[in-house]
Amino acid sequence: MQRRPPQVSTHRPDGVPASRRRALPFIGSTLAYVRDPLRLMSTQYAKFGPVSEISFLGNRWTVLLGPDACGAALRNADKAFASGPGWGRLVGPFFERGLMLLDFEEHHRHRRLMQEAFTRPRLAGYTAALGPAVAAGLDGWEVGPGFPVYPALKELTLDLATQVFMGGADLATPGELDEVNEAFIACLQAATALVRLPIPGTRWGRALAGRRLLEEFFGRHLASKRASRDGPARDDLFSVLSGLRDEDGSGLSDADVVNHMIFLLMAAHDTSTITVSTIVRHLGAHPEWQQRLRDEAAGLPDCPDLDQLDQLVSFDMVMKECLRLLPPVPVLARRTVKDTEVLGVQIPAGRLVGVMLHLSHHLPEYWPDPECFDPERFAADRREDKVHRHAWEPFGGGVHKCLGMAFAGAEVKLIVHQLLRRFEWSLDADYRDRLNYHSLPFPADGQPVDLRLRERNYA
Repeated sequence: MQRRPPQVSTHRPDGVPASRRRALPFIGSTLAYVRDPLRLMSTQYAKFGPVSEISFLGNRWTVLLGPDACGAALRNADKAFASGPGWGRLVGPFFERGLMLLDFEEHHRHRRLMQEAFTRPRLAGYTAALGPAVAAGLDGWEVGPGFPVYPALKELTLDLATQVFMGGADLATPGELDEVNEAFIACLQAATALVRLPIPGTRWGRALAGRRLLEEFFGRHLASKRASRDGPARDDLFSVLSGLRDEDGSGLSDADVVNHMIFLLMAAHDTSTITVSTIVRHLGAHPEWQQRLRDEAAGLPDCPDLDQLDQLVSFDMVMKECLRLLPPVPVLARRTVKDTEVLGVQIPAGRLVGVMLHLSHHLPEYWPDPECFDPERFAADRREDKVHRHAWEPFGGGVHKCLGMAFAGAEVKLIVHQLLRRFEWSLDADYRDRLNYHSLPFPADGQPVDLRLRERNYA
């Protein structure tokens, strides 16, 4: 049975929307979001209810809070919410025409084509390729106190994405991968830029330069992928996208393939990095869970296959709990293409809309003691995530639900599995998260842990 929080009026008695409070011109709630988005969401929800308005980056936004309001936008029954023009306001020039920025019939065609790249057999192939690559990447980690986990994980996951999605590190030199990583960071961090002009040295200017670098990088390698598609079958995502065909024989254009690769490579390494770093953080603070996961996977090889990873129940619970506590994408952006209504509140056409999923993961109406790390809440006898259809949505929902979520789950489990077999780690007792929200959330201090080698006396 779904529990619904009490509805709070978004209007004062005089009919003026209560959420139109005083704020700094242009900046509005931007700084409050960057400082602490969950606090902003909680305050907004408590004062104004599930549907209200804020000023953000110089625009008026309608914000949807709580699973009922967010669910209405995700289901999008009247096709009033478009993803492309919403995300376009934040990162459109940098992830232009990636799958997340397409809508309606065009989105349906591209997604249907791209699903071929994420079938179970292909996922099994990606997983088999990931195992040795993870092992090789972890060989270079240095043990000791204060090891910065986040940047090491980001380097690892970008290398994995390059090998599995592009067909091998031979496509790029290590120095070139560093430039690609910096380009992705620049493109993401432009989302909260206040100055949105092509001025060199500004956040927006760096992102435009990053996009040009990414287009050149993928465009340069696309020709070889196209040339080799009639030769021996290749299983990397780049090759698969290059060879996709509709029933009528038409495929993706060169521009489509480049646009999708830029978006998918970003999603494949940034969101996985955040999830693994969150898991490392909580396993470091909860050694009993660290050991529980280590014991659960003790009988598996260094590089388990997809079926073996699916059997790791405790891994799954920990991953889901970490995605609840810190979803890699806390807010989804939309724009209304026609007048619509959510929970009785009218939203006009052309309005930017923030679907603030993060708050739903922390509402005590659905999650007892929501700030507590408690993976058992996802156990079969509890399943707190089932109390409401949209209480837990780290991968989004509806037609735009993350196409690569099964791949992401396998990658995260595989990395955590190998970390547990090689290392033990702990956090300083006084450690507190210092998250940067200029783009997707990441630990600004690099997330230092005390990393120790384990004796590898297993098969």
